[in-house]
Amino acid sequence: MVCNADCVISNVVAKWPGSVHDSRIFRASEIYQCLSQGEFSGVLLGDRGYGCQPFLLTPFTDPQEAQQAYNHAHARTRARVEMTFGLLKARFHCLHKLRVSPVRACDITVACAVLHNVACLRKERAPRVPPAMDWDNPAIFPDDDSGRLLRDQYVLNYFS
Repeated sequence: MVCNADCVISNVVAKWPGSVHDSRIFRASEIYQCLSQGEFSGVLLGDRGYGCQPFLLTPFTDPQEAQQAYNHAHARTRARVEMTFGLLKARFHCLHKLRVSPVRACDITVACAVLHNVACLRKERAPRVPPAMDWDNPAIFPDDDSGRLLRDQYVLNYFS
């Protein structure tokens, strides 16, 4: 899922079994193809489970001083997607344990994302969200050199 600062979901891919790594799903997604081919401008934030790309910035593994400030800002910003997951699951308890076929589970997930967006846009009162979970994944793809260079440039320009 991709969301904005208002927790509105702008992209969801719900067609893979639950055991597939997030970064593998992302690499096979249409948004990855569009971003990697320069069709969209902008940058997404990902956890350590993703390889750093020019369009997908990840935190530093062993940060130095300025990199720690970047990691802090990265974590605070990326927390919105974690909050969105929490809101989605708090609004739709059925998402905790779907006991339906995989195809139906995908349809339910997308429907819940759409209804969540409607609730956000209508400024419905948000449900209470349980304490945050750690959504970090272990990395399975290496960082891209140009992604690391761009991330270093952000640190130099904004955090040094």
